[in-house]
Amino acid sequence: QVQLVESGGGLVQPGGSLRLSCVASGFSLDYYAIGWFRQAPGKEREGISCINSADGSTAYAGSVKGRFTISRDHAKNTAYLQMNSLKPEDTAVYYCATARDYYCSDSKVESEEGYDYWGRGTQVTVSS
Repeated sequence: QVQLVESGGGLVQPGGSLRLSCVASGFSLDYYAIGWFRQAPGKEREGISCINSADGSTAYAGSVKGRFTISRDHAKNTAYLQMNSLKPEDTAVYYCATARDYYCSDSKVESEEGYDYWGRGTQVTVSS
């Protein structure tokens, strides 16, 4: 059974950090680009970061660049999103998704096009 499961969300104070994980089961992430998306209350879902399988290159939306870092561990079939300097406006449900034979870039990071498998999301709340 193909599945993506996010974890690591929670409540954190402004300026704090969280690391999200995205574990894949039922398939290998080796041939997939991985994207992280988020949906804040009352807003549309937006792409914030992605990492390619071929060369490990990454891309970030302007809203998170310099604060968030995406990575992947092929051996663990897992992707991560390290989130630092969190702000209240980062509050959202965070999703990971995968796109086979897809090359993401800065110009495509916010798009959902090409992503086929999605996790159910993990809640991140940034509040004092």
